[in-house]
Amino acid sequence: MPRVVSIYLPDLAIERIRRADGEGRLSDDLPLVVIAKSGSKRWIAALDHVARQAGLHVGMPAAKAQAIIRDLQMIDADPNGDAVALQRIALWALTQYSPVVARDAPDGIVMDTEGADHLQGGEELMLSGIVNRFHGRGLTARVAIADSWGAAHALARASKRDTVLVPPGAIGRFVERLPISSLRLGPDVVGSLRVLGFQTIGELSATPRAPLALRFGPEIGRRLDQIYGHLPEPIEPTRPVELIEVSRAFAEPIGAPETIAKYVARLVAELCDALGKKGLGVRRADLIVHKVDNTMQAIRAGTAKPARDVAWLTKLFEDRIEKIEPGFGIERLSLAAIMSEPLAEAQQTSSLVDEEVVDIAPLIDIIGNRGQRVYRVAPVASDVPERSVRRIGVATATVGTSWTLHWPRPVRLLARPDLIEVIALLPDHPPVSFTWRGKRRRVRRADGPERIFGEWWTRSSEFDAVRDYFVIEDDDGERFWIFRSGDGIDAATGSHKWFMHGIFA
Repeated sequence: MPRVVSIYLPDLAIERIRRADGEGRLSDDLPLVVIAKSGSKRWIAALDHVARQAGLHVGMPAAKAQAIIRDLQMIDADPNGDAVALQRIALWALTQYSPVVARDAPDGIVMDTEGADHLQGGEELMLSGIVNRFHGRGLTARVAIADSWGAAHALARASKRDTVLVPPGAIGRFVERLPISSLRLGPDVVGSLRVLGFQTIGELSATPRAPLALRFGPEIGRRLDQIYGHLPEPIEPTRPVELIEVSRAFAEPIGAPETIAKYVARLVAELCDALGKKGLGVRRADLIVHKVDNTMQAIRAGTAKPARDVAWLTKLFEDRIEKIEPGFGIERLSLAAIMSEPLAEAQQTSSLVDEEVVDIAPLIDIIGNRGQRVYRVAPVASDVPERSVRRIGVATATVGTSWTLHWPRPVRLLARPDLIEVIALLPDHPPVSFTWRGKRRRVRRADGPERIFGEWWTRSSEFDAVRDYFVIEDDDGERFWIFRSGDGIDAATGSHKWFMHGIFA
């Protein structure tokens, strides 16, 4: 069953203009509107939150808006600029979330994420991650996922929540109360249906189709079938101009796993040949399966570093061929290098002594394509332990900085320090005993304190902050890294509570 994500960008035009205003000509305090025109008519096509609070709305005549607000900032609409921005967003989503991404003009994109959500930690985490990443780039986004494009499109635009997750098979109870304008019908048709007394999709779907088709044609029935998922609505994936892609069409549909594997191997060889002519290696490749019932299925494979090895890339796809559901048959296979990087030919050198070269990239590829996130930990110049590490790609070049430590550090650092109960003599004595996660432990040996000061240049609230760390060992021989918040004397330096922060081997 397909799972479709609709990303709605309600303020794309306004936010694009704000981001492009590098010279600061536009004021953040004054209302900003985008004006569209047709002949002599001029009206508001988009507006910011300041303009909304002032009583303006989309569709209001520009002259009336100027009469209401004297210092109104007005920018002419640029549909081409908005389309280019939307295309860039779609291409970015193509590399991040799904092999099947398309523009849902004029204000959104749509993705088929069937089988791809596990790479993001599940559908719920994927949706919240999408919203957070857009917000981090200064873009407002509302996201919905459902079994059909129509339902996801409607819910993303009708809901006031940032994310809407429709469980598989539950479209009916989510869309029946939506207004009929959510069906992607023309404004004239929507107006006529409202005159007839229809307000919601549920009311319209409960009405016999024949009278509606006789008066309005087949469009209403088609949109209802699409929103409920009864009629497939294929998503034609967007592709960058420079994309390297190979495909194979079949006179007779195929469906046997061994036949699919045979043609996938041939496509991989063709793709590697095309990449070799440009001196590139693939980092992420998508296999698109076009079925005879006008539906598609996609399989994505990634590599830790640029690769052009036909045998290895073939294996990555063959390991996942069993997930392909041919249905009534496959009429075309397409293989595209979504992400590629320069890859130079390596010359084989001979040696009198056999040198064993260990390459863990194949292992990383296998783990990564099974949905696990593989990364390395790199040092960061910071005395605060939780800020002294960051995640980097497995194949990323070695960073220049390193940890400079005079005190031992635990092999496992907790993601967030745990509050513990401690018996200790202030200000500088180590704990005598502590209770962590319900278990009381007596301290046999201790070393410390190691004092770490706050980074006042990072946060002004840390100007007086202090932590005193101790390495302690309990009666069972287990060693822990704990700290006291504060110097044990001045309350301004911390709460004087104790925390567990790490575990030694």
